[in-house]
Amino acid sequence: MLRSLPPCSSLRSSQLSATGLVYRHYGKAVIESLPPSLSPPLLPFVYRRMYSSFVEAVDAIDNGIESTPKGVEALYKDTSCLSARVGRMNKRWNEVSAETDDQRFERASDMAGREFEDVLRGIVESEVPARALVEEAIRGRMEVHGSGEIIKFPSGGMPWKGHLYDLEGEMNIEGVIKFVLYTDTAGMWRVQAVTVKGTAFTNRVSLPAEWRGMRDAELIKVSGIEGGKFVHAGGFIGGSETYKGGKAMAVKAIGK
Repeated sequence: MLRSLPPCSSLRSSQLSATGLVYRHYGKAVIESLPPSLSPPLLPFVYRRMYSSFVEAVDAIDNGIESTPKGVEALYKDTSCLSARVGRMNKRWNEVSAETDDQRFERASDMAGREFEDVLRGIVESEVPARALVEEAIRGRMEVHGSGEIIKFPSGGMPWKGHLYDLEGEMNIEGVIKFVLYTDTAGMWRVQAVTVKGTAFTNRVSLPAEWRGMRDAELIKVSGIEGGKFVHAGGFIGGSETYKGGKAMAVKAIGK
């Protein structure tokens, strides 16, 4: 996969399409010239994130790289991606139109540019602040519990998984964080298992099997932890009325 390549500043040209080559040489300047404004220290992170979030897929399609492993048939075909939508702007083989190829190109270029800006805005205005909070939580993990395996966010809803994996790698603590504590919109404290990197449903540590599928009084009785509200049948998330209860659930799950 293209994502396994080095940072974009050192990408080998043989593995890049025209889009990737333009991004390699001019991407940082383009990002700096567009809103929202970006402080210089954040540019390398945003530059790499824009590649993995936007440019990489266009690159892969242009280079004829399959999205599924060799020999594995895709479960469905995605015709809503940027490349497919740009492709539909081409003149059909039997279409009669007064619109010129240059005019179609301009329409496609405008659409791609707007999407580039939308992704950039999302990274700068959402992911960058989220990354800062995740980093703060990881650095303060020993204040949550002496194991260092539980972190706490001030609130839920923010994108954190990708940042957690990246920051663990940068800090040489890969696989250490087992549970994340945060409040939901109703004020309930959630205790969520961290999945193994690269998986969607394989937890590093799950909530105890005997708690799963239980709620309220039944959960409190089985777990011995006051305030318990629920534990999902999959063992990946639970809830408590209080931070103390949520933390106790995580501590008991990691056995420390």
